[in-house]
Order: sequence, then structure tokens, then C-alpha cells
Amino acid sequence: MHDDDDAHPGAIGKAGNPAEVSRTIELTMDDSMRFVPDHITVKAGETIRFFARNRGKVPHEMVIGSMVELKEHAEMMRKMPGMQHTESNMVTLKPGQRGGIVWKFEQPGTVDFACLIPGHMEAGMVAKVTVTD
Repeated sequence: MHDDDDAHPGAIGKAGNPAEVSRTIELTMDDSMRFVPDHITVKAGETIRFFARNRGKVPHEMVIGSMVELKEHAEMMRKMPGMQHTESNMVTLKPGQRGGIVWKFEQPGTVDFACLIPGHMEAGMVAKVTVTD
């Protein structure tokens, strides 16, 4: 089990304070192995509430990170597929479930998110957040 309240701080941002949410972005995940939308633009300094809905018939997750971190974590998930998560940069949703992440984007750049359930990222379940000045 992972547990880290400030998972992956730095260039990609950090867990946000729900009282400081700038806006909410809704997205869906389904068994086509896609996020909708798959590209989001935010401003540096914004705190975003991502509100995700799993419209599929299998579990999906949204994990925020750099592509290097996501690939490393996906490999760990392949080795331990039943691993439970409690990190602030992710949400795992059963079919029909809704849930969210509050994230503060601190610096301009590109941040990725993906579903790290084995096979999902490899099937194309990845998306990007562009952080502007």
C-alpha cells in the first residue's frame, strides 16, 4: 500500500486544498481505454478539482504524474496488480463510480495522467494537462 499526502511534488504540482479550488473539470473514463477530454489546459497556480466518472464495466483510475513516473508505477502495478493506493495524485474507480482529485499546478509545462491498471495505459489510456503562465 502507498500512502503519501504530497505525492510527487514539484514540477507537476502537489495535492491541492479543496477550499482553494479555482474550477472543476469533469472527465469520463470507459472501456474504450480513453479519457474524455484527453487534453486539458490550466494556468500555473490554479487548483483544479478533477471529477471523474467511470462509465466502463471494469475498474479504471486517474493518476497524475510525469510520463517517467507513470511508466514506473505502471510496471509496479503489473508486478502487484492488487496493490491498494491512497496517494493524493490518484483516484481508482469501480464501474459506475465517481470520484475526484484536487491538484495545484505550480509551474508551466506539461503534466500527464493515465490509468495504471495493467494493460490500460498500454492500450492508450493516457491524457495531458498543459499548464500555461
